[in-house]
Amino acid sequence: MYTGIVSGTAPVIAVADGEGIRALTIDLDGFSEGLQIGASVALDGVCMTVVSMAGTEVRFDAIEETLGRTTLGMATQGHRVNVERSLRMGDELGGHILSGHVMMTAKIIERVERGEGLDLAIENPLEARPYILEKGFIAVDGMSLTIGEVSDERFALHIIPETLRATTIGDKGVGDSVNIEIDSRTQAVVETVMRNMGDNL
Repeated sequence: MYTGIVSGTAPVIAVADGEGIRALTIDLDGFSEGLQIGASVALDGVCMTVVSMAGTEVRFDAIEETLGRTTLGMATQGHRVNVERSLRMGDELGGHILSGHVMMTAKIIERVERGEGLDLAIENPLEARPYILEKGFIAVDGMSLTIGEVSDERFALHIIPETLRATTIGDKGVGDSVNIEIDSRTQAVVETVMRNMGDNL
């Protein structure tokens, strides 16, 4: 489990494609203390398992489902990813509970700098549309964010300077894709209402 409070970014230092799998090696310098093989780390919001370690160089294997559903399928050497270690008992919950199970990707369709902050418009995917609600929560590339204005075509994000400093979102532009994980509590409530309403919804 994660909170959506990204600790920082780390570079992809090697990518190796195998049969139905892609090995990503990330330099987790600054994030690897106490890390062990089998531990979970969120990379751009995707829950990944540590396969091997050599100092701070950590290998993760992504299967076809992950590669097809997330932006990790487009990662190349030199690409930077958002990093969050898994939630531990007693940690402060500063964002909202995340599983690291990315639902889909969506494209940035508008980018406007607002002083030291950044406004983004993200396409509103049909599959996720019922769960994307104004003032609700969403995880974008692993960042816990509050949703701004919503329409059938797009939803707005208002990014504060600290988030820009600690994550990769400021480096992304119109046409770039981001990982989307919807809030599980919102999903549960909406799906319960939809089932109870049935054809009357």
